[in-house]
Amino acid sequence: MSSDNWHLYEVFMRSKNGLAHKHAGSVHAQDAETAIQSARDLYTRRGEASSLWIVKSNDIIASDPSKSDELFDPADDKIYRHASFYTVPDGVKNM
Repeated sequence: MSSDNWHLYEVFMRSKNGLAHKHAGSVHAQDAETAIQSARDLYTRRGEASSLWIVKSNDIIASDPSKSDELFDPADDKIYRHASFYTVPDGVKNM
């Protein structure tokens, strides 16, 4: 198979349940299943992951940094959305 049929996939890894997935890196693969296998072999050799997310790089859409003021400014007037207004119970972990 020629390299024209290979895709770039972004790899997100979660170390244990309850934590967020974090970007670990990228892999080139022919399909999603092969990308998962490659990501497992490359990024989880020491058993440090409980979950992998694989996303085609072409499918990721990012906001425009030059328009961040108009995109994120409306949240400033909704202070009730800030985490400082809520208390976390003592038994809750990984928040």
